[in-house]
Amino acid sequence: MPMYEYASQTPEADGTTQVIELLRPMSQADAPVEDPEGRGRIFKRVLSTTRVMGSVAGSGSGSAGGRGGGGCCPCGKGAGTCSRKA
Repeated sequence: MPMYEYASQTPEADGTTQVIELLRPMSQADAPVEDPEGRGRIFKRVLSTTRVMGSVAGSGSGSAGGRGGGGCCPCGKGAGTCSRKA
């Protein structure tokens, strides 16, 4: 089941916005969220960003299996920055 982030549409007294995370089925991703503190705030789903770091044992590179790192070359470098012929 996916985890979604929801941000309060009412700022706190210090100007910050409370964000909560909920495990919900995809069919309920945009359903109304009850205020967990019962203060009547409205929460709306926000796009979350995720960054996963790690490596495959024995790959010796910091990316999964030594392939791709966001570039167009298997080594992870961008176009024109690698001397390797892909």
